[in-house]
Amino acid sequence: MPCVPSTRWKHLKPKVKATDEIWTTLKVLTWTVGYLTEKGVENARREAEWLLCEATGLDRMGLYLNFDKPLQDDELAAYRSMVARRGKREPLQHILGNQEFDGREFVVTKDVLIPRYDTETLLEEAVRQAPQARTVLDIGTGSGCIAISLAHRLPQAQVTAVDLSPDALAIARHNAERNNAVVEFLLGSFFQPVNQRRFDLIVSNPPYITHADLATLQPEVRDFEPRLALDGGPDGLDAYRVLAAEAPGHLEPNGWLLMEVGSGQDKDVARLLADAGFDAIVTVPDSAGIMRVVGGQHHGV
Repeated sequence: MPCVPSTRWKHLKPKVKATDEIWTTLKVLTWTVGYLTEKGVENARREAEWLLCEATGLDRMGLYLNFDKPLQDDELAAYRSMVARRGKREPLQHILGNQEFDGREFVVTKDVLIPRYDTETLLEEAVRQAPQARTVLDIGTGSGCIAISLAHRLPQAQVTAVDLSPDALAIARHNAERNNAVVEFLLGSFFQPVNQRRFDLIVSNPPYITHADLATLQPEVRDFEPRLALDGGPDGLDAYRVLAAEAPGHLEPNGWLLMEVGSGQDKDVARLLADAGFDAIVTVPDSAGIMRVVGGQHHGV
């Protein structure tokens, strides 16, 4: 049975006979765009090109310069496998194995949340509010993209990252090594691994999807990304309650807590911070105008 459920792909075999249909770069792309579109994949043309770049080793310009060139047998086999996976709505980043964040490449697997461009808003605000931070804590580090990026952006800081998943921490450690970042990684929940230590800056991109909304997510997220990194409880605010309540005991005087939030959650999270004694509360929109970051400063306990 072919990897991609279409009889037309029976021609894409490791050994193509002389009588078989010739699959040029353009022909393969044209078929794949139609197939992925039928499967509900957005930006099907762009993704088809990215997958073919991966299979052939060419860049996008190279594809255009070789539209009439037949693909090699091994290229066809690799491409067929990747298209089959994408047709099942497996995330493109899992198939390619990486995702860019803040100009760096991060390995991603099913064990970590795929870094989003929106999360760079949290990174930028952290650097803006605490440019002189000497100690930084990232709660729920996942792939390590925030902690590693902060280690580069704030070279004077000692960065610590915590996650509840040992598999996620393994990915984060690998990403730190490949991106030449010095980060301390600790296993555990919220502030438990750091004991009584205090930090100038605490950041977090916690789970914030409500129970009810989990089933409505795109298949790429719902079926392939870790539930632990998505499920924020009945109202999506479970993690924020813990962060707001416990962060004051782990912040240096005038330290900052900054968190990514879901659409429409900014007012509720800001209220949690105010109730916990934070002031100078900020809400920051992402590039789409959605309030994406909420944070505040605490003067010590």
